[in-house]
Amino acid sequence: MGDPGPRTVHLLLSEPTRPYDDEPTLDFLVRARGQWVSIETSVRTWDGDGLDSFLSALAEDFRGWKGERTWHSLEYDLTISAEHHSGGRVHLTWGIHDRPPVEQWHFETTTVHAAGEDMRNLAAEVRSFLTNMPR
Repeated sequence: MGDPGPRTVHLLLSEPTRPYDDEPTLDFLVRARGQWVSIETSVRTWDGDGLDSFLSALAEDFRGWKGERTWHSLEYDLTISAEHHSGGRVHLTWGIHDRPPVEQWHFETTTVHAAGEDMRNLAAEVRSFLTNMPR
């Protein structure tokens, strides 16, 4: 059998909620949809766990960095690793994990973004998503 080639997977962060009105806990859904995958899980963060800051730092380092940079949500249900590649591209590997204590499955997909402005736009969209929640 031949290689079927790359398959498009769409990632969506949605339905942000604050389950405890008096705490900065912020939950949201992360979904991955594509021809061969359809999963979602609830992600728990403490006020976003600095996801927007992580993405902003990647955008500001548009000239590149060595090695891998990582981020994770409070309960590790969403993880991101970032690598800067030649040609001014940032590869983000998004890990979506089953909730503890079960942890029966794990899914990863990689998105590729132009360093600089493309990453700034992604960081701004995530910042807006995380901060436009009533407290």
